[in-house]
Amino acid sequence: MEFQTQRLRNARHVVVFSGAGLSAESGIATFRDALTGLWEHFDPAALATAQAFRNDPALVWSWYEWRRAKVFAAQPNAAHRAIATLARCIPRLTVVTQNVDDLLERAGCSDVLHLHGSLGSPRCFACARSYSFGADQPVEAQEGRRIEPPRCRHCNGKVRPGVVWFGESLPDDVWRKAVSAAKDCDVLLSVGTSALVQPAAEIPRMALQQGAQVVHINLQPEAVAGDREFSLTGRAAEVLPRLLEQAFG
Repeated sequence: MEFQTQRLRNARHVVVFSGAGLSAESGIATFRDALTGLWEHFDPAALATAQAFRNDPALVWSWYEWRRAKVFAAQPNAAHRAIATLARCIPRLTVVTQNVDDLLERAGCSDVLHLHGSLGSPRCFACARSYSFGADQPVEAQEGRRIEPPRCRHCNGKVRPGVVWFGESLPDDVWRKAVSAAKDCDVLLSVGTSALVQPAAEIPRMALQQGAQVVHINLQPEAVAGDREFSLTGRAAEVLPRLLEQAFG
C-alpha cells in the first residue's frame, strides 16, 4: 500500500524522527556505515564513555572537536530544508533527532529535540553546568595532536562534550517531550534511521500504537506491518522534497 499524501496535508500534528542518514548527505559520517562509519576507524569504548574521558580527557575532547569541525564545515541538505518548510505547512510539527549536529537548526527548524545531545552544548564533567563555546570555531584535531578540554568557569572542572555516551541515560525532559509528541501525532516521518538504538527506537512504535500513520524514509526498504505503516525508499534529500511537493503543491 502506498502512502497517500493527503494524510500529511490533513494532519493536525506531525513528528519527524531523524537519524544519521539525514545528515549523511551533508557529509557527516554515520556511526554504523560499513564503509565510512566513524566507528570503523575508532574504538567507541575508548572515546564515547564517561570512563574514557576520565582516563584520557584530551584524547576524547580532541576527537569530538574533530567531529564538531566536520559539522561546522557542513551545510544543511534538501532534506533538512524540507523539514523546516513542513513546519510552515501544518498546524504543528515536532522534530525529534538522534543526531548531535545542528544542521536542522541551521536549516530553519526550531525547538529540535536532541535525544542524544548536541556537539554544540558541552557541559562540565564535574558540576554539569553548561559551557558556551561563544564565537570560538572548532579546532580540527590533526593526527597526533591533542587538545585539552576547557575548564568550567564555576568549579574549574574539565568540560565534556554535550552528547549522550554509552551507558548514560537520555535527557529526561527531552525524552518526555518526544514521547508525548509520538503519542499525540497523526503522522510520523522516520527519516534516515534504522530504529535499532534503544530507547529512541520506541518513538515510531509509540506513534503506531496510538493510531498514527508512520512513514519510513531510508535508502533500503523497511519491513512494515499493517495498513498504517509505509516504506519510501530513496535518498532523504530527494524523497522529502518530493513528498512535500505532492502534499502541498
